[in-house]
Parts: sequence; structure tokens; C-alpha cells
Amino acid sequence: MISYKNVGIDLKKIKLSQNTIGKSIKSTHRTQKNVNVINGFDHYAGVIEINNSSFALHTDGVGTKTLVASLMNKYTTIGIDCVAMNVNDIICVGAKPISFVDYIAANQNDRGIFKKIIDGVVNGAKKSKIAIIGGETSIMPDLISGEVFNFDLAGTVLGIIENNIIRKKIKCGDCIIGIASSGLHSNGYSLVRKILLSRYSIHDKIKNVGILGNELLTPTEIYVNPILEILKKCEVHGLAHITGGGFTKLLRLCKIGFNIYQMPKIPPIMKLIQEEGCIKNSEMYKTFNMGIGFCVIAPTSEIRTIISICKKYDMACQEIGKIINKIGVFINNEQIIL
Repeated sequence: MISYKNVGIDLKKIKLSQNTIGKSIKSTHRTQKNVNVINGFDHYAGVIEINNSSFALHTDGVGTKTLVASLMNKYTTIGIDCVAMNVNDIICVGAKPISFVDYIAANQNDRGIFKKIIDGVVNGAKKSKIAIIGGETSIMPDLISGEVFNFDLAGTVLGIIENNIIRKKIKCGDCIIGIASSGLHSNGYSLVRKILLSRYSIHDKIKNVGILGNELLTPTEIYVNPILEILKKCEVHGLAHITGGGFTKLLRLCKIGFNIYQMPKIPPIMKLIQEEGCIKNSEMYKTFNMGIGFCVIAPTSEIRTIISICKKYDMACQEIGKIINKIGVFINNEQIIL
């Protein structure tokens, strides 16, 4: 029975490190007289106020999904993941993403591969309707090893706050509406590689999954357009991008009870991972998105409109749970985290 902790990713210890970082960076929040830090830690993006206008900033990467791209020698979609991981987070605070910069660190200079990576970034930016205004490329063979091309990819997004969702109050009885994921997105790949690549070739064709490498490289869904429309037309109390840490991410919004009892059918790739790794249900929901990439917390009266907007953008959407009084995240009546 394998867990994320077994492959060196201890979420509890990582949280402690993040808390240490958060305490340190807080000392910088009053260094500028005309800048008011509204949110600086422990949410999906930092928010600052300048001259009565509010802006959000966020940085994220694609993790070890880059290793799959190198194994497949396929680099055209990984840039979409980079944009998605950033813009999907920043919309959770009610920000409209407007600009983006990227950072590529590699073990060798390969102009052709860099072009393919950036083509993906450009595609993701166009789908998100943001401008790429710069970036950085660093060649570091002493730090990033390997004879084949290996790299890390990250980005930073700037957004303007049009509807500050952080200040909204989630209430008992609110519904949790889940929007479908496109696959694994860009999280849990250390565990995925440990389980699947010890049993299969990256090029193997697997029943109900297809070519393994192609499935693992399916780009992260970008939720910007439907969420911005939902924020304009509906009363929304909370937004959550389901990424690293799976459904534990819901507790970023507030310390309340999230009761999830009506999930869609588990995607074949996640079913394969669970079966091959003998992974407990609770561990799966603490690591993967399980078919739901984004959650909207709203009054029950808004369900029909939210589902209709998602359908307009060809995204499957359904009510998956409710807000309850008991603090924690519950999956089919099993508490996965306090």
C-alpha cells in the first residue's frame, strides 16, 4: 500500500515548512507606505491594494510532469499546464488574470525544445486571455542532471481583483459544485511515476486509458472563462482549485465542514493508479483531483445557472456536496482530514 509520503512527499511536514515561510515573509508586508497587503499567505494568491485598486499575484510550476514530457520527447503541451496552474489559482480570489511571465531552467540549450515549450505557454495564455510580457531561461547542467533534455518550468501571473471572493462568507447549507478535470492535471506525479512506470512502459497502450504517456501529458484544464462569468452572474461564496493535496485544498477557504458525497465516476487513469498502488480512498482524495478540478461554493439557488455557464464552455459540472457544521473534509462520510 503506497502513499504520497512513501515517495518523499510528506504533506504535514511541507505544511510546517510553509508556515515557517509565511511567518518570515509577513515581516515585509508594511515596507511600502502606499501598498496594503490584503492577503499575503495561506490562500490561492497574494492580494495587494494600491490607490483603491486591488491586484493579485501568484507563482506556480508543473512539478515532475516535466519528466514525463522528457520521456515522451513531447513538449508542446507542458506550457499549457504552467499557465493553467497559475491562472486557475488566481481566479480563486476573484482576480481576472491579465499578464504572465515564465521561467525555464534546463540542463542544456535546445532552441527547438524551448520553442515547443513556449508554444504551449502561448496557447494557454490565449485561452486565458492574458499577455505574456517576459520571462527567463537558465541553463544549469550542474544543477539539473541527465544526458537527455531535462528541465523545470514555472510562471508568475498578475491579476486585477474584480470580485474579492476572500471576503465572502461560506455558510452551512451552501452547495459544493464540482467542475470536471481533464485528467491528473499537474499534481501527484512523483507518486504516479513510482507506481505506473515501475510496471508499464511510458509507451504502453492500456485498456480504457490509451497510450500511458499521452494520458499523463493531458494538459491541465483552464477554468478562467467560466469562473469569471460565474462571478459576474452568480452569488459565489468560495472557489477552490483542486491541485496538490487534493480535496484538502478546500480548507484553504475556511475552517468549516466540506461534505462530498456525489462525485462523478473515477477517471480510468486514477482507477489504474489506485489499483496498481493499492492506495486507500482517503489517500487518493488527499493527492488527486479524482475527476473534479475546480469547486464553486454557492447557495443552492445558483446551481442551475452555474451548471448552465459551465455547459456553455463544454465543461461537465454537477453538485458534489454540501457545507456542514462539523469541521473537516468528508468523502462519502469518511473524514479524510480535520
